[in-house]
Amino acid sequence: MDLLALTRAALDTGPLCDPCLGRLVADRGFGLTNTQRGRSLRITVALADDHPYEPHADEESCWVCEGESARVDSFAERAIRMLEGWEIDTYQVGTRVPPLLEENDRLLREDVGLEAAAGEPLKRELNREVGKRIGAAIDGEVDLERPDALVLIDLATDEIELQVNSAFVYGRYRKLKRDVPQTKWPCSDCGQTGMRRGKRCAACEGTGYRYGTSVEQQTAPLLQEAMDGSDAVFHGAGREDVDARMLGDGRPFVIEIDEPRKRSVDLDRLETEINEQADAVEVSGLRAATHEMVERVKQLDASKTYRMEVEFDAPIDTAAFQDALGALEGATVEQRTPNRVDHRRADIDRTRTVYDIEGEVTDEYHGTVELHGEGGLYVKELISGDEGRTEPSLAGLLSVDAVVTVLDVTGVEGETEPFEQSDYFVGS
Repeated sequence: MDLLALTRAALDTGPLCDPCLGRLVADRGFGLTNTQRGRSLRITVALADDHPYEPHADEESCWVCEGESARVDSFAERAIRMLEGWEIDTYQVGTRVPPLLEENDRLLREDVGLEAAAGEPLKRELNREVGKRIGAAIDGEVDLERPDALVLIDLATDEIELQVNSAFVYGRYRKLKRDVPQTKWPCSDCGQTGMRRGKRCAACEGTGYRYGTSVEQQTAPLLQEAMDGSDAVFHGAGREDVDARMLGDGRPFVIEIDEPRKRSVDLDRLETEINEQADAVEVSGLRAATHEMVERVKQLDASKTYRMEVEFDAPIDTAAFQDALGALEGATVEQRTPNRVDHRRADIDRTRTVYDIEGEVTDEYHGTVELHGEGGLYVKELISGDEGRTEPSLAGLLSVDAVVTVLDVTGVEGETEPFEQSDYFVGS
C-alpha cells in the first residue's frame, strides 16, 4: 500500500493524533519523529486531494492512544524531578501500556492492512521520546542492559516509579585478627534482638551478634555512607573460618550499595579511611565494578594456601611425619561434609586435591603444616580425619589423633586473570 492510500485508510478509522498516524510508518524517514511523520502524511494527502490542510484533532480525542502520546513532556518533567538528587549516568525508560490501548494499536494496523509488527508500538515511542528528554536534562546515556536508574511509567495508574540500581565496589581484604567472621553473625540465642525472655541476652551481651565485629561491619558502612545508599551487602569469594586469619594478598570481595545517591566517590580516600578505622581488617585495590562481578566473586573456586599449627595426642616421629606428608602430596581426598558444619550445609561427599604440602615437627607433640589445595578442601579435616569422614588424612596416616590449633589463609590464588577483564569494572 502506498503512503497516500495508507494515510487515507488510517484517517477514515476515526480521529487520530499525529504521533499515532506517524507510528504506522515509523520505519520510514530516518531522523523524523512520529509526530513529524504524521503531520507530513496529513499535508501530503491535503496536497494530493487539493483539500484544505486540517491539523489533527485534540490529542485527547485520538481513539488509539486516548491522548497518552501528548503527555510525553509531562511524563518527562515528572521523571526529571524524581531524579533530582541522584547521581545518574545511565538510565532506561519503560512503559506499562493498558491492554485496551495495545488492542487499539493492533486494530488500527488491521484496519489499514498492515502487519501487526509494522511501524512502532505506543510503548516503544513513549520510552524513546520520554528518554530523549530525560537524557538531555541529566546529561545521561541510555543503557538497555543495566542502567543506573529505571524510570517506569504506568499509563493505567498515571504513576511513575523510579528504580535505582545498586553500585558495586570490588577489592581484597586481609583479616588480621582471629574470631572475626566475614559477615555479620546474628546471635543464635536471641536472633539479633539483644534480648531473651525480656532480659539482656547473656550469650551476646545484648549486642544481637555472636561476634563483636566482622569484615563486613568494618568495611561496608563507610562505603554506604560515602555513596549515601540505603543498605550495603558484602559478597566474598568464599570465606575463611572465623578463627583463621586471612593474610597474603587478601581475599576478593564485592560490596553492593543499594540505591546510592552518589556513585563517583574517591575510592582511594575511602580505602585509606577504612584501613585507618578498622582494627581487624585491611583492604586494598578498591575499584568501581559492575554487577557481573558479584557472581564472578561468589562463584570463584580458587585454590588456597594455608599455614597451620598442629597438635598431636601422642609423640610423633619425624620420619613418619614426613612420610605422611609425602602420601598426602598430590592426593585426591574424599571428604564428607564435616561434623562441625553439617548443621548448616548439605551432607554430601566431595573430592578435592592436595597440590603441595610440607611441614616439620617442632616438638614430639606439635608440628607445622603448609599446604596448597584445591578450592573447597576442608583443611582442618585433612589433618584430623574428622572421625573417618575425610580419607586420607594426616591423623589417619599417622594413627594418631591430630587437631589444628592455629590456622591462617596465606593465599587465594587463580582469580587475577578473570577479574582483570574490563567487562567487570566501571571505566575500564
